[in-house]
Amino acid sequence: MEKADVLVIGGTVVTMNRRFEIIADGGIAVRGENIVGVGTREEIVTRFEAAEVVDCSGQIILPGLVNAHTHVPMTLLRGLADDLRLDVWLLGYMMPTEREFVTPEFCRLGTSLACAEMIRGGVTAFADMYYFEADIAAATAEAGLRGVLGQTVMKYPAPDAPSYDDSLAYCRKFIEEWRGHPLITPAVAPHAPYSNTDETMRRCTELALEYDVPLLTHLAETKLEVDDSVNEFGMTVITRMDGLNLFDAKVLAAHCVHIDQNEMHILHDHNATVAHCPTSNLKLASGIAPITQMLKSDLTVGIGTDGTASNNDLDMFEEVRLAAILAKTDAGDPTALPAKQALLMATRQGAEALFLGDITGSIEVGKRADVITLDDRPLHNSPQFEHDPNALYSRIVYASKSTDVRHVWCNGRALMRDRQLLTIDEPAVLQAAGELARRIDHFLITREQDIVSKLLAIGGIRQAESFEVQVKAQLDDETVLERLLTHPDVEILKAIRYRQYDTYFLFDDPAKGRVRYREDDRIAEDGTVESVRSRLTFTTPVKEREFHSTILLSHSRFIADANQSLRFYREYFRPVSERELHKDRRRWHLLYQGVLFYVNVDRVLQPQLDGLFVEIKSRTWSKSDAENKADRIQTMLSILGLDQSDVVSSDYLEMHNVH
Repeated sequence: MEKADVLVIGGTVVTMNRRFEIIADGGIAVRGENIVGVGTREEIVTRFEAAEVVDCSGQIILPGLVNAHTHVPMTLLRGLADDLRLDVWLLGYMMPTEREFVTPEFCRLGTSLACAEMIRGGVTAFADMYYFEADIAAATAEAGLRGVLGQTVMKYPAPDAPSYDDSLAYCRKFIEEWRGHPLITPAVAPHAPYSNTDETMRRCTELALEYDVPLLTHLAETKLEVDDSVNEFGMTVITRMDGLNLFDAKVLAAHCVHIDQNEMHILHDHNATVAHCPTSNLKLASGIAPITQMLKSDLTVGIGTDGTASNNDLDMFEEVRLAAILAKTDAGDPTALPAKQALLMATRQGAEALFLGDITGSIEVGKRADVITLDDRPLHNSPQFEHDPNALYSRIVYASKSTDVRHVWCNGRALMRDRQLLTIDEPAVLQAAGELARRIDHFLITREQDIVSKLLAIGGIRQAESFEVQVKAQLDDETVLERLLTHPDVEILKAIRYRQYDTYFLFDDPAKGRVRYREDDRIAEDGTVESVRSRLTFTTPVKEREFHSTILLSHSRFIADANQSLRFYREYFRPVSERELHKDRRRWHLLYQGVLFYVNVDRVLQPQLDGLFVEIKSRTWSKSDAENKADRIQTMLSILGLDQSDVVSSDYLEMHNVH
């Protein structure tokens, strides 16, 4: 008789091979890391002898499930920020928390927690994209799972790299250290086109080609992403990436929610594969990926959970079931994506999506022993009918649950027996995760109570600490402005006209300050909009000092270009109320006695205020400078024929309340 290490016998073997063979009362023989025999129980026990024989009567023997897309350390961010749009969720909560907490130790702990969950749920292989991927690889190998692990590259500073050059250098080192490992396939992972530049996408492609490793990325996840690509580059995301030769590499593209038939052909022609993440796409309202059309286009599509921060679990049974049901609803056809096809996407085709189809994904002689067993007749899967040859696939996809998984082997090594984890200390991992969660909670609670901290968290904000000496006055006669503009001590440097649209975010405690989102439309001489700029400013309501009883020293602490939409900032800051201010502004930059001042003449349109208002202001940096400029402003008011009775101490919003 032939020697084997383990015989797994007595269950129904669902091979998921190309003939979709199902063997009742079957079994497999495992020697080392490979499957060396597949057949009936009688054939296996007659041909092989082994020190360990596992009787799986009343169970289903399946290839291990393949999670085609996730971010495993994000198990530590599970439930951190739910029911938000993708941009607010990612830029407002995930990235700031990651910048604060993600370390090699964070990634190892999060990976161990994720591997425990995936083993319990029958997953034996997964594709990952995150930071400190070498530490993720170490924890994955220790847990005994198979991973295609992509080191993230972005144009922004990341927790493991201050620049994309550093990310690429880290990625190269990671690939060189882990190539050839029996469980780990290192990969390059440019996060997405919108978080990279053309140069970084090209350099990632070159690195993947140099080492012949996969390239993992997010493509066409949201309609906004596609619309932005069309508006900026005149091309959809897939077409643009094709132009950059991204698909010369072995690309596994996550999501692909918003792609058309032509783009499917591009992916197919380049042998690119797709990871479908139905729960994440639904929860973030990204849309429903056209999976039925992809499969008709002969695209290789796997199923992924995405990270637990946007799912919120790694349960592939739940994901496979949803993928099948969602495709039917999307197509308006209950025959679309039948159970057999859905299970295929989570096994053999999932392995092919990870470019591992030659070694795993089905129960066949010569493939790695990545095998799981399920209880066949739990309460939620009874009774059972046998008249339909596809009934077994339906039971697995539509009724089986991750809690039905009894045993798990990966690469011939037992990872779970009778629901007991063998490679991970689950209580210790849970305790460490709980302690970290308390620290993250404290960070977020503190941040949510401080507007400045929330501003700094989203990046791009600089602490301007801008002090201004300023005065505002009612201007009954616009012609008097010429007295100042033509004064011999005045030199005009620039004259501009704007339409300004301000949205003020107000909070429960006015002392906390307020955030202003401003859109400046620069108006050309012919009245058309010449350019548009959006800015974000944080101000405190307290005036620092008064001069001459009318001239104020004010303080604007933070300022930045507003790179996100007004809707983003509204949903991120969650103000208790908002106020709108629209005005037509003429502005002059001028030197008065050699000192730079700004003169604004405003007509307030919303809320509508009668007359015109003139503002004179200048930036300052010291007490003596402020006093000097306040004296000059007082003189300029006199040149305009204005006195203290014309000065308005309230801002425009307060003036509306007075009116």
